Amino acid sequence: MRVAVWYNNHDIRIEERPVPRIGPGEVLVRIIASGICGSDVMEWYRIDRAPLILGHEIAGEVVEVGKGVEKCKVGDRVAVAHHVPCNTCHYCLSGNHTSCDTLRRTNFDPGGFAEYVRLPAINVDRGVFPLPDDTSFEKATFIEPLACVLRGQRKAGIKPGQSVLVIGSGISGLLHVQLARALGVGHIIATDINEYRLKTAEKLGADTVFDADTFSTERFREINNGYLADVVIVCTGAVTAVTQALASVERGGTVLFFAPTGPGVTVPLSINDVFWRTDVTLTTSYAGSPADYDNALKLIQSRRVPVQDMITHRLGMAETGLGFKLVAEAGESLKVIIMPQQ
Repeated sequence: MRVAVWYNNHDIRIEERPVPRIGPGEVLVRIIASGICGSDVMEWYRIDRAPLILGHEIAGEVVEVGKGVEKCKVGDRVAVAHHVPCNTCHYCLSGNHTSCDTLRRTNFDPGGFAEYVRLPAINVDRGVFPLPDDTSFEKATFIEPLACVLRGQRKAGIKPGQSVLVIGSGISGLLHVQLARALGVGHIIATDINEYRLKTAEKLGADTVFDADTFSTERFREINNGYLADVVIVCTGAVTAVTQALASVERGGTVLFFAPTGPGVTVPLSINDVFWRTDVTLTTSYAGSPADYDNALKLIQSRRVPVQDMITHRLGMAETGLGFKLVAEAGESLKVIIMPQQ
């Protein structure tokens, strides 16, 4: 089978590998669509492990099932979770499934930028999501990133009627905008340095957009009844975004750091200015649980989160390198989907 092997963001090679062989409890999936995630182009995060076959936002067809598999059958259309929890450890029983050691070790074989992947038995048991007939493979590639966004907004405690500031309007930022709109948030403000993405944020549900370079808390108060944001969601790793977030949250509000910074970055905090007498909460979120996947699929199927409008590029396997270039440059592209069978 063909696979796209990542050596670095500028070196993705199409190579031949054997089709994985499955064992008892396992499943072989023919990949139809595989989204490129922003984390896929974070070179610092994985360059020491290269070469790799990346890709975790996948959807496809079951073509072979191992002995004892009852959860799916040949011909089923499915989306698949690459990381799954044990459901029995301290973290899972506390509701923190994405802190589970098992979740951080599990994966499928080899990766989504391949024609076929093997699902280990634990992924078959906890990470296979049948697709309704009216949900395309393309839309299904959004299930994983939307699951992450769902968990993030749950941790941020977003409530109807609140004001939400989304800093960074890439894919995750736009999904946060759309989910906040679906949840009945009162006022959604989005920022970015890219005009194309700002226009898209406005199209997808932001009430107000700001160029991040000219954003000011004074202007924010003017359009938000004199208040700062109840919830600030940081969807970029720029240090300026962190400082902007801390300056933009209202007393009693929450800042959700959804995106990581670069390696080794630290940000000094003034306990008195940020926390004392303000009751501000700072939190983070990583990945999503199986329940988040289920809910993400329902939101996509019902079109409450219209992900189709975010797809800008559909590329065949041979163009995977171009796809990485588009995502890394963050120009006039949003969701780039690789179609491994093309």
